[in-house]
Order: sequence, then C-alpha cells, then structure tokens
Amino acid sequence: MTMALAGDVIAAGQDNSCHILRFTVQEPEGPGTAGKDGSGEKGVRRRRGPGGGAQGSAQSRAREVRVESLQRVRTDFSPDALQKAVRFSADGALLATGGADGFLRLWEFPSMKKTLEFRAHDGEIEDIALGPDNKVVTAGRDFQCCVWQQDQLVTGLRWHENLPGIPDKAYRYQACRFGAVEGSAGALRLYTVQVPHKRERRPPPCYLTKWDGKSFLPLLTRPCGSEVISCLSISDSGTFLGLGTVTGSVAIHIAFSLQRLYYVKEAHGIVVTDVAFVPESRPGRELLGGHEAALLSVAVDSRCKLHLLPTRRSLPVWLLLLLCAGLIVATILLLQLTFPGFL
Repeated sequence: MTMALAGDVIAAGQDNSCHILRFTVQEPEGPGTAGKDGSGEKGVRRRRGPGGGAQGSAQSRAREVRVESLQRVRTDFSPDALQKAVRFSADGALLATGGADGFLRLWEFPSMKKTLEFRAHDGEIEDIALGPDNKVVTAGRDFQCCVWQQDQLVTGLRWHENLPGIPDKAYRYQACRFGAVEGSAGALRLYTVQVPHKRERRPPPCYLTKWDGKSFLPLLTRPCGSEVISCLSISDSGTFLGLGTVTGSVAIHIAFSLQRLYYVKEAHGIVVTDVAFVPESRPGRELLGGHEAALLSVAVDSRCKLHLLPTRRSLPVWLLLLLCAGLIVATILLLQLTFPGFL
C-alpha cells in the first residue's frame, strides 16, 4: 500500500509491516550463453516469425528485475493495523513510518533500529515529509499538519488562516511534500494538499498550499478542482507538481503559481494511488525527447500510464525588451499625432 525508494532499496508497506527489499537489474543473456542453472538453455528464447525466422534481437530482449527480501519490521500496532506512510531521508540514513495508530516512528537504515517513537496525531497519519535540519512534517486525519524536531512540536500549520470563510474542520490534510526551488540552490518549499472532510452532493474544491521551507508560513493557496486529491508528487527541479484523484484523473501544476498546466479526466478508471515524475537525470532527459516533463501514474486498475507535458513556448528576454521599446515609441508617436504640441 505504501512504498519509498533509496537507491536500490525499496521500503514497502504491507498491512502492519514494512518490508525492506533490494532490487537488481539483470541484463539479458546472450543467445549462446548457458542459463544460471547450468542447463545450457539460452537466456532468452526467440520467437519464430511467420516465415520461420527468429524475431527479436539483443536490444529487444527485456532486462530482468530481481528482488530480494532483506528484513521486515512491524510499524503499526493499532487494532486495524496499517502502515499508511513511509519516507526515506535525503541521505538514505533514516526511514520514517506512520500508520493507523497515529505514531511516528523513525528507524536507522539499514539496521532498522528504532530511534524514536511518539504519538504525532489522534488518528491515522496520512503522509510524512522529511525536511532540512532533521525536521519531520506529518499530515493526519485529525485536521492537523505538524512540524516536529525529534518528538517536540515546532509548529502546527494553518493553511486557511487568511481564508476566513473556511471553517476549521471543513478540510483535512491529505499530502505533504518538500520540493526544491527552481534557481535557488539549497532552498526548499513545502507543499500540502487539503481535501474536504465530508462528501457533499456539490463537492467543494480541494486546495494546494505552498509554504516557506524554513518559517513554515503559507506563501500561496489556490483551489485545484473539485475531484478529491489522492496523491502528490514534485519534479526533481521543483518546477512541477503532479496530482492524482480518487476518480482516476491526473493533473500537472506549475509550482511557482500553482496553476494547472495539464489535465486528463479519468485517465484511470478508479483511484490513482501514486504519481511520479520521470527523473531529470541524463537518461530521464533522453526519455523526455522534446517534452518539458513526463509523469507516471498508477492506479487500482493495475495500469501505469505516461503523461507528457509539451514544452511551453516562451519569448527571449531581448525580444520582450525590444517589443516594450517599440510599444513606448509607438505610444509617443500616437500622442504626437493626436496632440501636435505634445513634444
């Protein structure tokens, strides 16, 4: 139900436990190599085409992903135990888990020795974000989103303090994520999603909020549609936000203004369980081609879909300055023609 990655390690939640797994990618064996069991069979069997010839090549043979289980730890102890959130720290040395019992648990990695355990929320923890200076942000079903330093509460977030028309318990926090700030090395922003606590015949909008990553003061809040948001992701550069909904829709927003750039209604037939941007590394850029971003979405319908964001057209700065200068000159000439004594 939950998963986090750190290099070649997966932390996967199943019921009340967290499974630590390691995956390796095996290149396909050549047609003349023996199998690993020594049987002499070829690593990849070729199909016969309509004319009897062999189809496929070394390039078309699929690589194999192998997964081994390293260990398993119990992370939730409520009667209906369920791990609902798991997150690695940026350096991969710490793992945070949260679940139905409302306890935040921090684990050393890879030893999985528990270093901290305390009750962070009265009820389920929906999401966890690990930030700078060992701060942890937790979003709970108790309408709270809290910033912690170890087990000490630093502050509670109030996204609607400048929106007086919204009652205190009309919305709850669904997701929280830290993201980079484009063009500002080392700076971070926190993003949260707020969804209506109760379903109504005419559903109210969900909201996105951008926060300062140090002071945790709200910088901008915008509605993001009436479909209930189920998951949130941020691109490596911090430029884009990806959203999935409980009705299967997928959207991409620009992080600076929180405006929506891309939207596919009911891209999946049911709840989108996670979204992730294609990494902005060299292999990722090769996959992007001429597109600005690519988002993968997975859902309960057992499908994974790729969403491509076309590159936005923009004018060079020098051209904008030239247009402004031309507009000023044209305005002066128009005024001179209208009022001969203007100059």
